[in-house]
Amino acid sequence: MGDTFHGVIAFAFLAALILIGVALRARIRILQNSLLPASLIGGLLGFVLISLDLSFGFESSDYVAFAFHFFTLSFMSLVLTGKESGAPTQSVGNGALWLSVGWTMSLVLQALVGLAVIVTYNAVTGGSLSNYLGMLVTHGFTQGPGQALAMGNIWQSEFEVNLAVDFGLIYASMGFILSFLIGVPAARYAIQRGLNANTESKLTAVFLKGWHEQGERPVAGYQVSHSANVDSLVVHLGVLGLAYFITHQYLLLLQQTVAGVTLFGLPIEILASHNLFFIHGLIVCLIIRKLMDRLGFGHVIDNETQKRITGSSVDLMMAATIMSIQFTLLAEYIVPILAVCLAAALTTALLCFGFGRFLNHLSAERAITLFGCCTGSTGSGLLLLRILDPDLSTPVPRELAFFNVAIIFLTLHILMVMAPLLPSFGLLTVCLVYGGTFVVGAIAMQFLAKRS
Repeated sequence: MGDTFHGVIAFAFLAALILIGVALRARIRILQNSLLPASLIGGLLGFVLISLDLSFGFESSDYVAFAFHFFTLSFMSLVLTGKESGAPTQSVGNGALWLSVGWTMSLVLQALVGLAVIVTYNAVTGGSLSNYLGMLVTHGFTQGPGQALAMGNIWQSEFEVNLAVDFGLIYASMGFILSFLIGVPAARYAIQRGLNANTESKLTAVFLKGWHEQGERPVAGYQVSHSANVDSLVVHLGVLGLAYFITHQYLLLLQQTVAGVTLFGLPIEILASHNLFFIHGLIVCLIIRKLMDRLGFGHVIDNETQKRITGSSVDLMMAATIMSIQFTLLAEYIVPILAVCLAAALTTALLCFGFGRFLNHLSAERAITLFGCCTGSTGSGLLLLRILDPDLSTPVPRELAFFNVAIIFLTLHILMVMAPLLPSFGLLTVCLVYGGTFVVGAIAMQFLAKRS
């Protein structure tokens, strides 16, 4: 049985580092003021230990799969979460659509910015980095580690874009870091100027330490099953596991069905790849949730418990992503990587906060949430929102639920057609499609701002 322990202990090491991050955040003032989450602290500690070969034999490659699967699980779990009882749908529609359009604009903007930076870098230094390594930044920033790894795998294996997987994971890690380096000061500024709607928002000791005192702990959820039969958490994990299993089997069947089929000379099988499990999994979870609600079984899922699964997946994903970075590669390509990341982060900040100023309501909350979602994940967007709205009393958290579904349809032409096959298209075609998407999005954002 000894040979079965490596993956399990690798996960145990990952979880232990997050626990150390919790302890450090609770004790060290500078970490409290920075509001760095424990998962990010633990991930950075793990990256250092792996780089110094002090990680008990574990390597960065051991955490690539963890980053991919926990990212996928976090979003699938989020879609399984139902609408809160009594939550209105009309009031969150326009705000959710504004967030979705902004996310779509960020998706194409970051790709174009990354392309421009790599083209400039190669021209100045005489380098030969693939232009698509710059465009990959959007999948690390706007989509997160799972999709950065997925697209990187496709581009590297099918189109020979060397280093795509490693660059994608580095971009995802840098996205999380920049999300908090820029987002936290922006949130603090909004609180100091009274720009947030929740006037009760304060950076309390509990918030800074990240640890609830005994007797003041919030409820984490309700039991939906009797423990004499099955634990409630297992029920929730079972539904998520069922969705994962169905998605896997569906992809296997789809791959067999479209094997050898081409469209415009390109293999359709790429779109059915497990590298795109994230997108197919979201659709499966959406169908399962709708069926459960329609058949009267929606109550089987307790929203608070499901949120804990989502949050835990985000924490584990964040730490695993940072630990999967190869230090030697980062050191070798530090200049182009930093140039791409900084350019993408700054233009994304201008996009989110610039268009946010035109909103009639909740402009600070929506702008800071959108920035977090576009540089890390929905989890980092929610974490930044909690600085302005600690008890999540505004409609923005509910808007995020609709947002995660709407982006699937708004970005179908990018995520299901263009992105997986991007290196096969000419750069002029890519720029026209991506640029056109950005312009249409900008017009829609202005229209929605007046109604949100």
